[in-house]
Amino acid sequence: MPLPDGLGGPGPLADPGACSAPPARRPFGRGPAVSLFSLGTMRALESADQLGAVLAAALAADINHIETAPAYGPAERFLGQVLGQLERTSPTCRAGLVITSKILPGPDLAQAKEQLGASLERLGLARLDNLAVHGLNTPEHLEWALRGPGAELLAWALGEGLVGQVGFSSHGSNDLIAAALASERFGFCSLHLHLFDRQRLPLAQAALAAGLGVLAISPADKGGRLYAPPPQLVADCSPFAPLELAYRFLLDQGISSLTLGAARAADLDWARQLARAAGPLTAEERASLELLLAAGQQRLGADWCGQCQACLPCPSAVPIPALLRLRNLAVGHGLEAFASERYNLIGRAGHWWEQLDASACQACGACLPRCPNALPIADLLADTHRRLAAAPQRRLWG
Repeated sequence: MPLPDGLGGPGPLADPGACSAPPARRPFGRGPAVSLFSLGTMRALESADQLGAVLAAALAADINHIETAPAYGPAERFLGQVLGQLERTSPTCRAGLVITSKILPGPDLAQAKEQLGASLERLGLARLDNLAVHGLNTPEHLEWALRGPGAELLAWALGEGLVGQVGFSSHGSNDLIAAALASERFGFCSLHLHLFDRQRLPLAQAALAAGLGVLAISPADKGGRLYAPPPQLVADCSPFAPLELAYRFLLDQGISSLTLGAARAADLDWARQLARAAGPLTAEERASLELLLAAGQQRLGADWCGQCQACLPCPSAVPIPALLRLRNLAVGHGLEAFASERYNLIGRAGHWWEQLDASACQACGACLPRCPNALPIADLLADTHRRLAAAPQRRLWG
């Protein structure tokens, strides 16, 4: 089946049997079941040709869930072009795709309706399978979605048949996410769930138990840039690749789907290899994960932060566990480049990330009696700043 003209050049869009072979699918809230991996469109932004080539690789990897957003530049427009051509060349494959887009919180009802309509027009769709509130990160956002104009928009979109189900993505606090889940207004959620950041896993498990779909946000990139692992991490994960272990860990947790922002077909290599790897971890995988975490703790020694959150709240509002997690990654697993990148986004990404870095610590000592490991927290925060502070870098978005 050839690629549509102008969408990725010559070559197969997918193996003719790829769309009909029994794929691995997981329930996703109140909507259609989704593949173990989902294609995010935030990086294939050069042209519709580029996105077409990435979509061809996604189909070859048994991916049926495509995630986009108006905030991703021209992504919706490019995707609409690709979907239109796929409809003409392979309607069966097109019919099997599940499409999710998003809307930022904040606009009034009229503006929100207009924005949703514009998304549908760019995508060439009469109906979205899933619509997510994009970045439900603050109490104000939650109020907008549950009792404000957002609630009106979501009810209207469902009532008009413009969307199949509604959900949210969040970079906010655990308490805020828990409140959103408890509202019973949403059919799915997208959360930061990573091998090296497990604090939201209980929320994810509760959501799954309640019948919601759960997406893991970018476990390859936000999970530690594991597509380009440092030698130390490679050695610690042997005989598995770091990204392979990270994916298998999340799939073993029952997460509905893992989102992958691909800029080229090769970015989906592991998704293709693990497209049907939905089973429980093997004994060898479990042993490798235990050795990986033990190696990190050994390097950190008595300075290892267990992320118990007991040190909070900080009188100066310093996000102590989040900062010491970055130190854990840098010292324990050789992820200095990733940790420094994340550290230097602090205060520059609005409500999408932390506002205060370790330099805000006043060494007041309020956290010390609460730490079960008696960590010298102020000293560790100072060390974190010395290790990771660098010249600011540009975000992908914002």
